[in-house]
Amino acid sequence: MPEINHIKKLRNIKSLSINEISKRTGFCWETVKKYADEDQLPKEKITVKKGMMYEEHWGEIVSDWLMEDYALKKKLRRNNKNIFEQLQQLGFPGSYRTVCNYIAEWKDKTLDEADGIKEESERLTHPPAEAQIDFGITEVVQDGKVKDIHCLIMSFPYSNGGLVVPLPAENQECFLEGIKMLFAEAGYVPRKLRLDNLSAAVVTARGRQQETVFTGAFQRFASHYGFEPQACNPRKGNEKGHVENKVGYVRYNFFTPTPVIKDLTHLRDLLREHCKIDHERNHYKKGITISGLMKEEKKYGLAFPETEYPVFKETMVTANKYGEVMIDGKAIHVPNSYHYNKLYLIVYWDHYKVISQHGEVLSKGPRPYMNQTREIPWQSILKNWMRKPRSVVYSRYFPYLPGRIAHYLDIESMKLRKERVHWLISLIIKYDMQEIAERFYELLPMETEERESFHDSIEHPYDVNWNIYDSLQPLNASLIKEEV
Repeated sequence: MPEINHIKKLRNIKSLSINEISKRTGFCWETVKKYADEDQLPKEKITVKKGMMYEEHWGEIVSDWLMEDYALKKKLRRNNKNIFEQLQQLGFPGSYRTVCNYIAEWKDKTLDEADGIKEESERLTHPPAEAQIDFGITEVVQDGKVKDIHCLIMSFPYSNGGLVVPLPAENQECFLEGIKMLFAEAGYVPRKLRLDNLSAAVVTARGRQQETVFTGAFQRFASHYGFEPQACNPRKGNEKGHVENKVGYVRYNFFTPTPVIKDLTHLRDLLREHCKIDHERNHYKKGITISGLMKEEKKYGLAFPETEYPVFKETMVTANKYGEVMIDGKAIHVPNSYHYNKLYLIVYWDHYKVISQHGEVLSKGPRPYMNQTREIPWQSILKNWMRKPRSVVYSRYFPYLPGRIAHYLDIESMKLRKERVHWLISLIIKYDMQEIAERFYELLPMETEERESFHDSIEHPYDVNWNIYDSLQPLNASLIKEEV
């Protein structure tokens, strides 16, 4: 630096030429010209990585492989040697050490000490591949009756996405089977799953002296799929606030008004379509569609294990003297059960099997709660329709009527509509709406207008005119006596 300052001083203060400065200092003409007339400003050093791993496509291939393997269990991941051999098959001209150096640099840049993905500052609150799960109860109409549905909802805070699966109950079998269905719809397994202290997964909630104690079945399930379960503190629903909001969002957007379904499979298809449409809206903050963020989030998730986890519960039961076995609190008759002292009851989320000690299936069928329904309060609804017959076809309950009855009430005449509603009120006390629909033509009354139209119809040419015969008869009995 002193030499540079000396050259600038000779040039700017003493006004010497470049040749004279070169003679006095002994530096070449180009060096003197550079330091005498040009500005020597500091510049940032930009390190450009060179080599085939950065300048060619080999580094990109290795990065993709490492990200794919990160979703698998440790024993299923490729090591450095495997990656190098696969690169050689693609024509890689480099050495094994080059590949190892690149992998070490990728891990140092991408993974933290716990072998997890390093998170950027904006993702600290909601990192990708983390999910929250909770139940929400709603209702549907099936076969003209109200049925309670327990929707298991999984939300993804990073992408603001949500998935829903309908279930008949909230027991352990339904809970675990529902998680499997949600994993299948998501296409991957989340790394962390935050849940409430529901009895299907938690034995003892977190306290001052101990951590959360999960049920053995749920621990085995989580270990098989590789996710980390995280239970909230007691009475701290805000710790899974995203899924709490998603439960309300699903209830008010997917179940209002109450949908009419055929069965749970039909409802599951409807909910899947609702979620697919909902994921096409933009994220409230990131300006990207939710479906696009979910695809990006999938890269950080876990891959499915090779074998599917079977969800069932097996217990030993005995039949009473009537040959009945208690299943879900209800006595179910099992043929020939009195021949065996002990029986095995295997319950799945939707059905059960009773097996003898010799492996013989004695009985199987749907679990009792699969057919639990509630009657729609038609009596009070029909009374309201009597007061306002014009509102019948616009009522939220009108779509729940059987087809025959709905068509019967959908007429222009308000007077006739009111009479027909009154007829239904007289029958609903004795029959339910489905039975009225099945015996519709048997119970249907002959209305006044229909009778008049029947009698006023064109007479058949061979019908007898009874008025002529009536005119031949005497008016009273006194006239008959006089003639005699």
